[in-house]
Amino acid sequence: MPEVVRRFWGWYEKNYVLNAGVALVLFTWQLVHLYWLGAHVIAMRLTGISYFPISNFWQTLLILVAYMEVPAIISTTLLYFFELQKHFRWRIVGLLILLNSQWLHLFWITDEFVVGTFLGAEEAVLLPVWLAWVAILIDYVEIPVIIDVFWRFVKSLRQGQGLRFIREELH
Repeated sequence: MPEVVRRFWGWYEKNYVLNAGVALVLFTWQLVHLYWLGAHVIAMRLTGISYFPISNFWQTLLILVAYMEVPAIISTTLLYFFELQKHFRWRIVGLLILLNSQWLHLFWITDEFVVGTFLGAEEAVLLPVWLAWVAILIDYVEIPVIIDVFWRFVKSLRQGQGLRFIREELH
């Protein structure tokens, strides 16, 4: 393993609680998006009623949350790569697959949104409804990853890594 990679993983391990915390905070923001998706998009499709009225504030927040997904995916992927380089586990590989399926969703939906916004909904290429449901399902597979990152962060705090990080930063 090259020295720079070894030093990076050494730094990563030393600051594990910070790295896990950053990944957790970034991914926890996605819960706002998932709530909106369920309470607005899915509810409108199934019942014709939105349980998440979109105001300018919420629209701005949802746009910010959407942009936070990229660093959330990157930071959490690094977290899992760190775990894999220590001990290979198929469970982590599965979580990595779920996590990185978000790239497909992110670019796919973003492209459709951009086309729909710039060309108008009537000129945009409309995908079959079942494909939209697949995109929504892909979005919800973030939940097991968020739960896993939460427990990794809690475990690192319980092992005293958080206190060690704080002590070292204060000195």
